[in-house]
Amino acid sequence: MDDTVNQLARTLSIYALPVLFAITLHEAAHGYVARHFGDMTAHAQGRISLNPLRHVDVVGTIVVPVAILLLSGYSFLFGWAKPVPVNYSALRKPRQHMAWVAAAGPLANLAMALVWAVLLKIAVLLPAAGFSHFLELTARAGILVNLVFMFLNLLPILPLDGGRVLASLLPSRAAWQYARLEPLGLPLLVILLLTNVLSGVLGPLVGVSDALIRAIVL
Repeated sequence: MDDTVNQLARTLSIYALPVLFAITLHEAAHGYVARHFGDMTAHAQGRISLNPLRHVDVVGTIVVPVAILLLSGYSFLFGWAKPVPVNYSALRKPRQHMAWVAAAGPLANLAMALVWAVLLKIAVLLPAAGFSHFLELTARAGILVNLVFMFLNLLPILPLDGGRVLASLLPSRAAWQYARLEPLGLPLLVILLLTNVLSGVLGPLVGVSDALIRAIVL
């Protein structure tokens, strides 16, 4: 029991900052791009913010990720934040601009993965010590977390960002028919997660991308 608690505490200490930054900047990016294209909804609600408390969903950001870490033997992480509100009709060109709003979150995660990779390079160059070791572990977690968030959100399933992008690119009639499937999206994700299909799809993508980023930076 003590070993399990200690391992959980160690894992949380390493992943806490990467996860908070990943969800905060992901959601803020949606709001920022929406504001850029004319929708002030997220701005008016204070959601274009780097304050994690404005984006944290207690269940999705804390309870579910911790439970999945424990159940997966610390091998998989899954969770979500409070979605940034977007008024589709307030965008200047709703269909085209919604694709950019949706893509902004995953692109923010990609940018953060690269920043964490730079920090990993710095940690490797620092003299071996407690701080450099912790920074190295946190940076590795930061790359992993952001790649998982990016690829997960790019899945073409509504209400994920990839689903929003696909709906924006489809012809109007097909997009309308596709949007009707949104209520099935979250149950489908749960099924994919429980059957390990999700980890089977994301695992190779994350692994290859992680190795590529490290090869470039290190």
